[in-house]
Amino acid sequence: MRLQAISPSPPRALLDALAQLGIRTDTDLLFSADPIDIFRKLPSSTLSLHDFHSFVAQVSQQASAPAVCGDVLFEQEKRKEENDLYSELTTGVRELDGLLGGLAPPRVIEVSGDRGSGKSSLALQVVLRHLSSDHNVGALWIDTTGDFSADSIPRLLESYEGHSPEAVSTTLERLQVALAFDIETAHDVLEMLRTTLSYGHQLTPMRNTGHAIMTTFMRQLQTLAESFSLTILVINTSTKCTPRNPDSVFATTDRKPALGPSFTFLTDTTLWLARRETAEDGGATHVAEVFRSRLVPSRTWCSFKIRHGILSDT
Repeated sequence: MRLQAISPSPPRALLDALAQLGIRTDTDLLFSADPIDIFRKLPSSTLSLHDFHSFVAQVSQQASAPAVCGDVLFEQEKRKEENDLYSELTTGVRELDGLLGGLAPPRVIEVSGDRGSGKSSLALQVVLRHLSSDHNVGALWIDTTGDFSADSIPRLLESYEGHSPEAVSTTLERLQVALAFDIETAHDVLEMLRTTLSYGHQLTPMRNTGHAIMTTFMRQLQTLAESFSLTILVINTSTKCTPRNPDSVFATTDRKPALGPSFTFLTDTTLWLARRETAEDGGATHVAEVFRSRLVPSRTWCSFKIRHGILSDT
């Protein structure tokens, strides 16, 4: 740091006198010689010894890193660990985060279930919590049904603890919503995302059969997730499974993810959501179950609540 950058600015006469001695930076002043020896070489009319010592102390303070006691650092790290639930990419539900092993990228997670099971609420909570905690991140929501609405977002943001005011103020700016009612449009959206992220090579071309198109599309998602360290949530519908779904630990589960059995092998985790019961306060108890996963144990489950669109622990 050059001495003229010190604030408040030192007297011009002092800076000129020090420059004549080859002292122009904080390093020159603090480490080239003993301060008393430097003072003795200055013209007698420059400043008093007391003022010179004050000047050296001022330079030393502004050139040094702020001092922090070890016990203060320990408490800061402890609070940081406690707040990880809000600073990392999570659902905000401790048991559900434990079930999924977190949401750290890269990964593609299929979220399936019947209508009203909480699929969109889960995805929206993950997205909004992350956007509101870090102003440097963004999200792309590909809406294939036209049901996405931003009306509830301000209320949801107010409910999240540990958010950054700066990040909250720009959340909607960093949430992009793309309508894609068919697979061709969704493919175009992925191409746009690939271009935006400066993806280096072309994605695999689409084929002309329905199953092949979906398979290729899911592989493209995996490629994007791995290449750019993304977490991708894919919301899937359900279909009938008689007499019961063998992937579920519950004998009463007679539904399964739609789009065929091979679809589940194109994601890192298949998460199944189901609504169980409604409480007097208007909240509903839901069950999340891992049908299959490369990352965490399969056939494991937990429960959580959804009230006014907000997921919480039971």
